[in-house]
Amino acid sequence: MPARLRHAHVPFLSSPVREEASRQDPSPAEVESAKSVLHKCGGLPKVIVAVADSIAAGWNGINFMQVLENHQAFSSLRELFSWVDSYFESCPDSLKPCIFYLSIFPANHDIRRRRLVRRWIAEGYSMDNKENTAEEKGGEFFENLCYRNMVQVPGSTSLSYLTRMSSCHVNGFFREYIMSRSMEENLVFALEGHCSVNTVQHTGRHLTIGSTWDRDKSVYQSIDLSRLRSLTVFGKWESFFISDKMSLVRVLDLEDASSVTNADLEVMVELLPRLKFLSVRRCKEITYLPDSIGRRLKQLQTLDIRHTSIIQFPKSITMLQKLQHISAGGTVPMEDYSTATTTSVESLPPPQEAATTGSKSFQRLWTRHGQRLLPKSFRNNGGIRMPRGIGKMTALHNISVLDISVIFIASMRLNLEELKNLTQLRKLGVCGVNGENCKELCSAISGHPHLESLSVWLNTDQDGCLDAISPPPEQLENLEIYGHLGKLPAWTKQLSNLKKMKLRLTMITQHEVDLLKDLPSLHTLRLSFKEFQYGELRFKGVGAFRQLLVLEIACNCRIQSIAFESMVMWSLEVLKIHCSNLSSLKFIGLQGLNDLREVSLHGSYDDKLKQHLQSQLGEHKREIKLVLKPN
Repeated sequence: MPARLRHAHVPFLSSPVREEASRQDPSPAEVESAKSVLHKCGGLPKVIVAVADSIAAGWNGINFMQVLENHQAFSSLRELFSWVDSYFESCPDSLKPCIFYLSIFPANHDIRRRRLVRRWIAEGYSMDNKENTAEEKGGEFFENLCYRNMVQVPGSTSLSYLTRMSSCHVNGFFREYIMSRSMEENLVFALEGHCSVNTVQHTGRHLTIGSTWDRDKSVYQSIDLSRLRSLTVFGKWESFFISDKMSLVRVLDLEDASSVTNADLEVMVELLPRLKFLSVRRCKEITYLPDSIGRRLKQLQTLDIRHTSIIQFPKSITMLQKLQHISAGGTVPMEDYSTATTTSVESLPPPQEAATTGSKSFQRLWTRHGQRLLPKSFRNNGGIRMPRGIGKMTALHNISVLDISVIFIASMRLNLEELKNLTQLRKLGVCGVNGENCKELCSAISGHPHLESLSVWLNTDQDGCLDAISPPPEQLENLEIYGHLGKLPAWTKQLSNLKKMKLRLTMITQHEVDLLKDLPSLHTLRLSFKEFQYGELRFKGVGAFRQLLVLEIACNCRIQSIAFESMVMWSLEVLKIHCSNLSSLKFIGLQGLNDLREVSLHGSYDDKLKQHLQSQLGEHKREIKLVLKPN
């Protein structure tokens, strides 16, 4: 363990507190510095109290954990640190690498749950066993960190809600503690701010490049990259970050990095043959995947190209026999569902001509620059097109979002029947569902043995489109439907394992709401709609929605009231309402929701609504957190 700071000289700690007369209002920079130090306290009252005077005296939190652990001014925290040490010692050995891995991410950084879990899988921290898949085991690790308060959803009052959230932050205090541990325990090292060749750490297994680092090439080239297992970049990407000395890297995570180009991606694929996790999420300058990806990245398990400009996979993607998780495409706005849109390809070659004319040169142009060739109405489906042969990728667990709309190059059209071969598939997202492909899609989904999550984006006016799914997948836990459906399929009420449902439809009726009330496992329900059939949205029936923990309602229409009848939603903890105009909205029966902890409203409202809510919640047996966010 490296030498700790022993009664180090910290000027503000050895100086008297400033005289009252000499105090001035803090500058914006001082305020931000104080916020940073407070974040490092991790919400622990004892730590906040101990450092309060130090912040007022101008401490910027330098050597935060070392000062707190060793300086005599913080002797009141000795007992706390003894507890934290024993707390970490008591953690299961299988969980400890996951804990230290958290220090890769900056303070206050939003971490997606799936991103973290799939990185753990690529590192070998979470593996398949007889009882669980690696993904399920990683989910257990994540929930364990939630219960231990090492990761948090800021502002949440519900632990049940927290453990099901898709993103989190690392607790500031635990992050500082993790970073202060010895290199024998923590193999993460970071490049931040300005550092010289003499001061930078020169070896480690997990390198994270912060957005504040000055991108000094000489400093980077002084680092021994031969032992590196992961590289994570925040902020601007530089081409010299990739080296032929990094052949052991398993995780390359460039989510939200800027200036990543197609040429950079080609070099990554060529030089990093052991990659198991590759993410260029939201790197919008990337327009295609190199043809060599299927030949070079044989170990790849996770590929995240979501929110890039890639709309078509190369044919070689089907060679990746170990690929389990594909995240691709973008997000389709609701307005696209509610307006009549037709795909126009008049400016493009006819289908037969496109498939034959130009041959390889044309198809190469399509693969790399198809985004430019397509008219806007055709590009905005929000998914990605797969070539034929997807049925050979039998290791696939998750794939979204596939664009299955009719494509004008016949040889590149996906055969949906191939989805039946993907018997290990757990998650599927498809867009571009229309009258021509709906029957084929329903046939591929019906009775799927392991499908747990299904997301479907419907083209306009597809009433009854999903009725042909028979039987529905028995293991389905998450169902999302977007577009104009008319009415929910009758099989919805058979989904005994369904835990999460999201409906983002043009119109929802009271019938649809009533259809969901007896689902025995449903804990999260999100309803988003432009129109509602009646003025009052009513949740009714003794014991209805008995497992529901989270209810979110979003609308563009004017609902007069939302009513909760007696003995409904026994377990509801979080209620969120997003409406354009809240002023005329009334709530009925909030006081009967026994486990309610948080009510959040987003939209335009007046004092009358606020008083109405406070009156309703004032009758509740517990104190309810009320969050009002105006537009």
